[in-house]
Amino acid sequence: MKNKFLLLIVLILPLISFSQNKDEVKNIPVTISGFVKSDMFWDSRQIVAAREGHFFYFPAAEALDPDGIDINATPSFNFLAIQSRIAVKFAGPEKGDTKFKKSGLIEGDFFGQTNENINLFRLRHAYVTFTSKHLEFLFGQYWIPMFIPSCSPNTISFNTGSPIQPFGRNPQARMTLKFGGFNITGIASAQRDNSNVGIGGIRSGAYLSNSLLPEFDIQTSYERDNVDAKTGLSIGLSGGYKKLLPQLKTPQGYKSQDYVESYMGMAFMKIKIPEISLKLMGIYGQNISDVLSIGGFAVTDSIDLVRGFVEYTPLTTMSFWADIQTNGKRIEFGVFGGYTQNLGSEKEIIGDTYIFGKNIASLYRVSPRIVLMGEKVKFAFEAEYTVAAYGTPNSMGVPVDTKSVTNIRYLFAVYYIF
Repeated sequence: MKNKFLLLIVLILPLISFSQNKDEVKNIPVTISGFVKSDMFWDSRQIVAAREGHFFYFPAAEALDPDGIDINATPSFNFLAIQSRIAVKFAGPEKGDTKFKKSGLIEGDFFGQTNENINLFRLRHAYVTFTSKHLEFLFGQYWIPMFIPSCSPNTISFNTGSPIQPFGRNPQARMTLKFGGFNITGIASAQRDNSNVGIGGIRSGAYLSNSLLPEFDIQTSYERDNVDAKTGLSIGLSGGYKKLLPQLKTPQGYKSQDYVESYMGMAFMKIKIPEISLKLMGIYGQNISDVLSIGGFAVTDSIDLVRGFVEYTPLTTMSFWADIQTNGKRIEFGVFGGYTQNLGSEKEIIGDTYIFGKNIASLYRVSPRIVLMGEKVKFAFEAEYTVAAYGTPNSMGVPVDTKSVTNIRYLFAVYYIF
Protein backbone atom coordinates (compact mmCIF):
# COMPACT_ATOMS: atom_id res chain seq x y z
CA MET A 1 0.00 0.00 0.00
CA LYS A 2 2.86 2.38 0.80
CA ASN A 3 4.29 1.93 -2.66
CA LYS A 4 0.91 2.61 -4.28
CA PHE A 5 0.73 5.91 -2.40
CA LEU A 6 4.25 6.78 -3.59
CA LEU A 7 3.22 6.20 -7.19
CA LEU A 8 0.09 8.29 -6.67
CA ILE A 9 2.15 11.19 -5.31
CA VAL A 10 4.51 11.04 -8.29
CA LEU A 11 1.53 11.27 -10.63
CA ILE A 12 -0.36 13.99 -8.78
CA LEU A 13 2.41 16.44 -7.82
CA PRO A 14 2.85 17.86 -11.34
CA LEU A 15 -0.92 18.45 -11.54
CA ILE A 16 -0.91 20.24 -8.19
CA SER A 17 1.87 22.56 -9.35
CA PHE A 18 -0.16 23.47 -12.43
CA SER A 19 -3.18 24.45 -10.34
CA GLN A 20 -1.25 26.35 -7.67
CA ASN A 21 0.80 28.70 -9.81
CA LYS A 22 0.03 28.79 -13.51
CA ASP A 23 2.38 31.70 -14.22
CA GLU A 24 5.32 29.91 -12.59
CA VAL A 25 4.53 26.64 -14.35
CA LYS A 26 4.86 28.31 -17.74
CA ASN A 27 8.60 28.34 -17.03
CA ILE A 28 8.70 24.77 -15.64
CA PRO A 29 7.90 22.25 -18.38
CA VAL A 30 6.79 18.96 -16.81
CA THR A 31 6.62 15.81 -18.92
CA ILE A 32 5.20 12.46 -17.85
CA SER A 33 6.31 9.49 -19.94
CA GLY A 34 6.84 5.75 -19.75
CA PHE A 35 5.36 2.53 -20.98
CA VAL A 36 3.44 -0.58 -20.01
CA LYS A 37 5.26 -3.74 -21.06
CA SER A 38 4.09 -7.33 -20.83
CA ASP A 39 6.81 -10.00 -21.21
CA MET A 40 6.02 -13.64 -21.96
CA PHE A 41 9.00 -15.97 -22.13
CA TRP A 42 9.86 -19.66 -22.41
CA ASP A 43 13.26 -21.21 -21.49
CA SER A 44 14.56 -24.55 -22.73
CA ARG A 45 16.23 -25.34 -19.35
CA GLN A 46 16.56 -24.03 -15.79
CA ILE A 47 18.40 -20.70 -15.60
CA VAL A 48 20.31 -18.37 -13.30
CA ALA A 49 18.27 -15.18 -13.22
CA ALA A 50 16.73 -12.42 -11.10
CA ARG A 51 13.08 -11.50 -10.52
CA GLU A 52 11.43 -14.86 -11.20
CA GLY A 53 13.43 -15.41 -14.36
CA HIS A 54 12.79 -11.99 -15.91
CA PHE A 55 16.41 -10.78 -15.80
CA PHE A 56 18.24 -13.71 -17.38
CA TYR A 57 21.99 -14.16 -16.78
CA PHE A 58 22.99 -17.61 -18.03
CA PRO A 59 21.78 -21.23 -18.22
CA ALA A 60 22.13 -23.28 -15.04
CA ALA A 61 24.94 -25.84 -14.92
CA GLU A 62 24.28 -29.55 -15.22
CA ALA A 63 22.88 -31.22 -12.09
CA LEU A 64 22.86 -35.00 -12.59
CA ASP A 65 20.55 -37.30 -10.68
CA PRO A 66 21.62 -40.87 -9.65
CA ASP A 67 20.70 -42.10 -13.15
CA GLY A 68 22.90 -39.47 -14.80
CA ILE A 69 19.95 -37.40 -16.03
CA ASP A 70 20.35 -33.62 -15.97
CA ILE A 71 17.78 -32.23 -13.55
CA ASN A 72 18.28 -28.69 -14.88
CA ALA A 73 17.35 -29.80 -18.41
CA THR A 74 13.78 -28.89 -17.51
CA PRO A 75 12.04 -26.12 -19.47
CA SER A 76 9.97 -23.36 -17.88
CA PHE A 77 7.94 -20.27 -18.70
CA ASN A 78 6.66 -17.10 -17.06
CA PHE A 79 4.54 -14.00 -17.77
CA LEU A 80 5.48 -10.71 -16.06
CA ALA A 81 4.74 -6.99 -16.43
CA ILE A 82 7.22 -5.68 -13.85
CA GLN A 83 9.33 -3.77 -16.38
CA SER A 84 6.50 -1.24 -16.87
CA ARG A 85 7.74 2.19 -15.87
CA ILE A 86 6.87 5.86 -15.44
CA ALA A 87 9.09 8.96 -15.55
CA VAL A 88 8.53 12.60 -14.60
CA LYS A 89 10.88 15.11 -16.22
CA PHE A 90 10.99 18.78 -15.34
CA ALA A 91 13.08 21.83 -16.18
CA GLY A 92 13.75 25.36 -14.91
CA PRO A 93 12.57 27.84 -14.00
CA GLU A 94 15.24 30.00 -15.63
CA LYS A 95 15.26 33.49 -14.18
CA GLY A 96 17.49 36.28 -15.42
CA ASP A 97 20.61 35.73 -17.46
CA THR A 98 21.51 32.35 -15.97
CA LYS A 99 24.48 30.47 -17.38
CA PHE A 100 23.19 26.99 -16.57
CA LYS A 101 19.87 25.41 -17.50
CA LYS A 102 18.40 23.24 -14.77
CA SER A 103 16.51 20.01 -15.26
CA GLY A 104 15.66 16.87 -13.35
CA LEU A 105 14.12 13.46 -13.75
CA ILE A 106 12.53 10.84 -11.50
CA GLU A 107 11.82 7.40 -12.97
CA GLY A 108 10.60 4.18 -11.43
CA ASP A 109 9.25 0.77 -12.32
CA PHE A 110 7.85 -2.31 -10.58
CA PHE A 111 10.96 -4.46 -10.78
CA GLY A 112 11.75 -4.30 -7.06
CA GLN A 113 15.25 -4.08 -5.55
CA THR A 114 15.48 -7.80 -4.76
CA ASN A 115 13.69 -11.02 -5.61
CA GLU A 116 11.76 -10.72 -2.33
CA ASN A 117 10.06 -7.41 -3.20
CA ILE A 118 9.32 -8.02 -6.87
CA ASN A 119 6.22 -6.17 -8.16
CA LEU A 120 6.83 -3.24 -5.80
CA PHE A 121 7.62 0.26 -7.06
CA ARG A 122 11.34 1.06 -7.07
CA LEU A 123 13.61 3.93 -8.08
CA ARG A 124 15.42 3.62 -11.42
CA HIS A 125 16.75 7.11 -12.10
CA ALA A 126 16.66 10.28 -10.01
CA TYR A 127 19.00 13.09 -10.95
CA VAL A 128 19.36 16.82 -11.48
CA THR A 129 21.47 18.38 -14.26
CA PHE A 130 22.99 21.82 -14.76
CA THR A 131 23.85 22.43 -18.41
CA SER A 132 25.65 25.24 -20.24
CA LYS A 133 27.15 25.45 -23.72
CA HIS A 134 30.39 23.68 -22.80
CA LEU A 135 29.77 22.18 -19.35
CA GLU A 136 27.27 19.83 -17.72
CA PHE A 137 26.92 18.57 -14.14
CA LEU A 138 24.78 15.59 -13.11
CA PHE A 139 24.02 14.58 -9.53
CA GLY A 140 21.90 11.58 -8.56
CA GLN A 141 21.17 8.00 -9.57
CA TYR A 142 21.98 7.25 -13.21
CA TRP A 143 23.49 4.59 -15.45
CA ILE A 144 26.80 3.10 -14.33
CA PRO A 145 29.88 4.44 -16.17
CA MET A 146 30.26 1.17 -18.12
CA PHE A 147 26.77 1.49 -19.63
CA ILE A 148 26.54 4.01 -22.48
CA PRO A 149 22.82 4.70 -23.16
CA SER A 150 23.44 5.90 -26.72
CA CYS A 151 25.55 2.81 -27.46
CA SER A 152 23.76 -0.07 -25.74
CA PRO A 153 22.15 -3.21 -27.20
CA ASN A 154 18.54 -2.84 -28.37
CA THR A 155 17.53 -6.28 -27.13
CA ILE A 156 13.92 -6.95 -26.18
CA SER A 157 15.15 -8.82 -23.11
CA PHE A 158 15.55 -6.52 -20.09
CA ASN A 159 19.05 -7.92 -19.46
CA THR A 160 20.31 -5.73 -22.36
CA GLY A 161 23.04 -8.24 -23.11
CA SER A 162 24.13 -9.03 -19.52
CA PRO A 163 26.45 -10.57 -18.41
CA ILE A 164 28.30 -9.62 -21.62
CA GLN A 165 27.24 -5.95 -21.53
CA PRO A 166 27.78 -4.37 -18.07
CA PHE A 167 24.49 -3.23 -16.56
CA GLY A 168 23.26 -1.18 -13.61
CA ARG A 169 22.46 2.20 -12.09
CA ASN A 170 24.12 3.80 -9.06
CA PRO A 171 24.33 7.16 -7.23
CA GLN A 172 27.02 9.40 -8.71
CA ALA A 173 28.32 12.83 -9.62
CA ARG A 174 29.37 13.64 -13.21
CA MET A 175 31.06 16.57 -14.89
CA THR A 176 31.20 16.74 -18.70
CA LEU A 177 33.20 19.15 -20.86
CA LYS A 178 31.76 19.58 -24.38
CA PHE A 179 33.58 21.07 -27.35
CA GLY A 180 32.28 20.71 -30.92
CA GLY A 181 31.19 17.10 -30.63
CA PHE A 182 34.01 16.07 -28.28
CA ASN A 183 33.05 15.14 -24.71
CA ILE A 184 35.21 14.47 -21.65
CA THR A 185 33.35 13.14 -18.61
CA GLY A 186 34.64 12.56 -15.09
CA ILE A 187 32.53 10.37 -12.79
CA ALA A 188 32.63 9.58 -9.07
CA SER A 189 30.11 6.89 -8.08
CA ALA A 190 28.96 4.85 -5.09
CA GLN A 191 27.14 1.51 -5.07
CA ARG A 192 23.49 1.01 -4.17
CA ASP A 193 21.29 -1.34 -6.20
CA ASN A 194 24.31 -2.72 -8.07
CA SER A 195 27.22 -3.77 -5.85
CA ASN A 196 30.11 -6.21 -5.66
CA VAL A 197 29.92 -9.79 -4.43
CA GLY A 198 31.83 -10.08 -1.17
CA ILE A 199 32.22 -12.05 2.07
CA GLY A 200 29.68 -14.87 2.31
CA GLY A 201 28.57 -14.26 -1.26
CA ILE A 202 26.71 -11.14 -0.12
CA ARG A 203 26.40 -8.14 -2.45
CA SER A 204 26.90 -4.84 -0.60
CA GLY A 205 27.86 -1.25 -1.33
CA ALA A 206 29.64 -1.15 2.04
CA TYR A 207 32.78 -2.73 0.57
CA LEU A 208 33.26 0.39 -1.58
CA SER A 209 32.05 2.98 0.93
CA ASN A 210 34.31 1.61 3.70
CA SER A 211 37.32 2.11 1.43
CA LEU A 212 36.61 5.87 1.69
CA LEU A 213 36.97 6.26 -2.08
CA PRO A 214 34.21 6.30 -4.68
CA GLU A 215 34.78 4.55 -7.97
CA PHE A 216 36.47 6.96 -10.38
CA ASP A 217 35.92 6.83 -14.15
CA ILE A 218 36.81 9.05 -17.07
CA GLN A 219 35.23 8.88 -20.53
CA THR A 220 36.15 10.56 -23.79
CA SER A 221 33.90 10.49 -26.82
CA TYR A 222 33.14 12.12 -30.15
CA GLU A 223 29.62 12.43 -31.51
CA ARG A 224 28.40 13.71 -34.87
CA ASP A 225 24.79 13.56 -36.06
CA ASN A 226 23.16 14.74 -39.26
CA VAL A 227 19.42 14.81 -38.60
CA ASP A 228 18.47 15.64 -42.18
CA ALA A 229 20.60 12.84 -43.64
CA LYS A 230 19.61 10.45 -40.82
CA THR A 231 23.24 9.55 -40.20
CA GLY A 232 25.42 9.60 -37.10
CA LEU A 233 28.71 8.54 -35.57
CA SER A 234 29.68 8.05 -31.94
CA ILE A 235 33.00 6.69 -30.74
CA GLY A 236 34.61 6.67 -27.32
CA LEU A 237 36.95 5.26 -24.68
CA SER A 238 36.52 4.85 -20.93
CA GLY A 239 38.67 3.84 -17.97
CA GLY A 240 38.05 3.43 -14.26
CA TYR A 241 39.53 2.60 -10.85
CA LYS A 242 37.85 0.96 -7.84
CA LYS A 243 39.04 0.08 -4.34
CA LEU A 244 37.15 -2.17 -1.90
CA LEU A 245 37.54 -3.02 1.77
CA PRO A 246 35.92 -6.50 1.88
CA GLN A 247 35.76 -6.77 5.69
CA LEU A 248 36.14 -4.49 8.71
CA LYS A 249 37.66 -7.19 10.87
CA THR A 250 39.26 -10.56 10.33
CA PRO A 251 37.73 -13.85 11.56
CA GLN A 252 40.25 -13.62 14.43
CA GLY A 253 38.74 -10.26 15.48
CA TYR A 254 41.48 -7.88 14.31
CA LYS A 255 40.76 -4.66 12.41
CA SER A 256 41.30 -5.29 8.71
CA GLN A 257 43.15 -3.00 6.32
CA ASP A 258 43.21 -5.48 3.44
CA TYR A 259 41.98 -3.80 0.27
CA VAL A 260 41.38 -5.06 -3.25
CA GLU A 261 42.09 -2.64 -6.10
CA SER A 262 40.92 -3.04 -9.68
CA TYR A 263 40.90 -1.28 -13.04
CA MET A 264 38.58 -1.39 -16.02
CA GLY A 265 38.46 -0.02 -19.53
CA MET A 266 36.25 -0.15 -22.60
CA ALA A 267 35.86 1.16 -26.14
CA PHE A 268 32.60 1.71 -28.02
CA MET A 269 31.33 2.86 -31.40
CA LYS A 270 27.95 3.55 -33.01
CA ILE A 271 27.41 4.05 -36.71
CA LYS A 272 24.06 5.07 -38.16
CA ILE A 273 23.03 5.32 -41.79
CA PRO A 274 19.43 5.80 -42.98
CA GLU A 275 18.77 2.06 -43.30
CA ILE A 276 20.89 0.49 -40.53
CA SER A 277 22.37 1.19 -37.08
CA LEU A 278 25.45 -0.68 -35.85
CA LYS A 279 26.80 -0.66 -32.29
CA LEU A 280 30.06 -2.21 -31.05
CA MET A 281 31.72 -2.43 -27.63
CA GLY A 282 34.73 -4.10 -26.03
CA ILE A 283 35.25 -4.38 -22.25
CA TYR A 284 38.28 -5.35 -20.18
CA GLY A 285 37.63 -5.20 -16.45
CA GLN A 286 38.79 -6.48 -13.07
CA ASN A 287 36.39 -7.39 -10.24
CA ILE A 288 33.29 -6.29 -12.16
CA SER A 289 30.66 -8.46 -10.47
CA ASP A 290 28.93 -5.20 -9.46
CA VAL A 291 27.92 -4.59 -13.09
CA LEU A 292 26.46 -8.12 -13.40
CA SER A 293 29.47 -9.43 -15.35
CA ILE A 294 31.19 -12.72 -14.47
CA GLY A 295 34.19 -12.20 -12.20
CA GLY A 296 35.13 -10.97 -8.75
CA PHE A 297 38.14 -11.29 -6.42
CA ALA A 298 39.90 -13.90 -4.30
CA VAL A 299 42.46 -14.41 -1.53
CA THR A 300 45.97 -14.73 -2.96
CA ASP A 301 48.11 -14.68 0.19
CA SER A 302 47.86 -15.04 3.98
CA ILE A 303 50.26 -12.40 5.23
CA ASP A 304 49.52 -12.88 8.95
CA LEU A 305 48.06 -16.23 10.02
CA VAL A 306 47.68 -15.17 13.68
CA ARG A 307 45.66 -12.02 12.97
CA GLY A 308 44.06 -13.30 9.77
CA PHE A 309 45.38 -10.59 7.44
CA VAL A 310 45.25 -11.55 3.76
CA GLU A 311 46.03 -10.21 0.32
CA TYR A 312 43.40 -10.11 -2.44
CA THR A 313 43.64 -10.41 -6.20
CA PRO A 314 40.98 -9.34 -8.72
CA LEU A 315 39.83 -11.61 -11.54
CA THR A 316 39.80 -10.12 -15.02
CA THR A 317 36.91 -10.40 -17.47
CA MET A 318 36.96 -9.70 -21.19
CA SER A 319 33.80 -9.08 -23.26
CA PHE A 320 32.81 -7.80 -26.66
CA TRP A 321 29.50 -7.50 -28.45
CA ALA A 322 27.82 -6.14 -31.58
CA ASP A 323 24.23 -5.10 -32.22
CA ILE A 324 22.82 -4.31 -35.66
CA GLN A 325 19.29 -3.35 -36.64
CA THR A 326 17.28 -1.86 -39.48
CA ASN A 327 15.76 1.60 -39.03
CA GLY A 328 12.25 1.02 -40.33
CA LYS A 329 9.27 3.11 -39.27
CA ARG A 330 6.85 0.19 -38.96
CA ILE A 331 9.07 -2.86 -38.70
CA GLU A 332 12.60 -3.41 -37.40
CA PHE A 333 14.88 -6.42 -37.67
CA GLY A 334 17.91 -6.74 -35.41
CA VAL A 335 20.40 -9.14 -33.88
CA PHE A 336 22.67 -9.00 -30.85
CA GLY A 337 25.78 -11.15 -30.59
CA GLY A 338 28.40 -11.18 -27.85
CA TYR A 339 31.06 -13.14 -25.98
CA THR A 340 32.57 -12.93 -22.49
CA GLN A 341 35.47 -14.83 -20.92
CA ASN A 342 36.97 -15.25 -17.46
CA LEU A 343 40.70 -14.47 -17.85
CA GLY A 344 41.47 -15.28 -14.20
CA SER A 345 43.83 -13.54 -11.80
CA GLU A 346 47.43 -12.43 -12.13
CA LYS A 347 48.36 -14.25 -8.90
CA GLU A 348 47.72 -17.75 -7.65
CA ILE A 349 44.58 -18.13 -5.54
CA ILE A 350 45.11 -19.86 -2.19
CA GLY A 351 41.93 -19.02 -0.28
CA ASP A 352 38.32 -17.96 -0.54
CA THR A 353 36.82 -16.60 -3.73
CA TYR A 354 34.05 -14.02 -4.14
CA ILE A 355 32.98 -14.44 -7.73
CA PHE A 356 29.78 -14.12 -9.77
CA GLY A 357 29.62 -16.99 -12.27
CA LYS A 358 32.56 -18.71 -10.53
CA ASN A 359 32.45 -21.90 -12.63
CA ILE A 360 31.89 -20.20 -16.00
CA ALA A 361 34.94 -20.05 -18.25
CA SER A 362 33.17 -18.31 -21.11
CA LEU A 363 29.74 -17.48 -22.45
CA TYR A 364 28.34 -16.39 -25.79
CA ARG A 365 24.91 -15.27 -26.95
CA VAL A 366 23.11 -14.65 -30.23
CA SER A 367 19.63 -13.11 -30.12
CA PRO A 368 17.76 -12.10 -33.29
CA ARG A 369 14.61 -9.99 -32.94
CA ILE A 370 11.74 -8.43 -34.86
CA VAL A 371 9.69 -5.41 -33.76
CA LEU A 372 6.36 -4.29 -35.21
CA MET A 373 5.47 -0.68 -34.41
CA GLY A 374 2.10 1.03 -34.45
CA GLU A 375 0.64 4.17 -32.94
CA LYS A 376 2.02 4.07 -29.36
CA VAL A 377 2.08 0.25 -29.51
CA LYS A 378 4.90 -2.23 -30.19
CA PHE A 379 4.90 -5.99 -30.61
CA ALA A 380 8.30 -7.68 -30.33
CA PHE A 381 9.68 -11.20 -30.60
CA GLU A 382 13.22 -12.30 -29.70
CA ALA A 383 14.96 -15.66 -29.65
CA GLU A 384 17.90 -15.63 -27.21
CA TYR A 385 20.45 -18.42 -27.70
CA THR A 386 22.98 -18.55 -24.82
CA VAL A 387 25.81 -21.06 -24.29
CA ALA A 388 27.88 -21.16 -21.08
CA ALA A 389 31.02 -23.28 -20.64
CA TYR A 390 31.12 -24.62 -17.05
CA GLY A 391 34.23 -26.12 -15.47
CA THR A 392 36.33 -26.38 -12.31
CA PRO A 393 38.43 -23.29 -11.46
CA ASN A 394 42.20 -23.80 -11.45
CA SER A 395 44.68 -22.03 -9.16
CA MET A 396 44.33 -18.83 -11.23
CA GLY A 397 40.53 -18.86 -11.04
CA VAL A 398 39.98 -19.96 -14.65
CA PRO A 399 37.52 -22.88 -15.02
CA VAL A 400 39.03 -25.83 -16.93
CA ASP A 401 37.72 -29.16 -18.25
CA THR A 402 34.62 -27.31 -19.34
CA LYS A 403 31.30 -28.61 -20.59
CA SER A 404 28.85 -26.35 -22.37
CA VAL A 405 25.17 -25.99 -21.55
CA THR A 406 22.64 -24.14 -23.70
CA ASN A 407 19.46 -22.23 -23.06
CA ILE A 408 17.10 -20.92 -25.72
CA ARG A 409 14.71 -18.23 -24.55
CA TYR A 410 11.71 -17.29 -26.68
CA LEU A 411 10.45 -13.87 -25.65
CA PHE A 412 7.29 -12.09 -26.80
CA ALA A 413 6.63 -8.56 -25.55
CA VAL A 414 3.82 -6.05 -25.96
CA TYR A 415 4.34 -2.32 -25.22
CA TYR A 416 2.00 0.62 -24.81
CA ILE A 417 4.08 3.80 -24.83
CA PHE A 418 2.85 7.08 -23.36
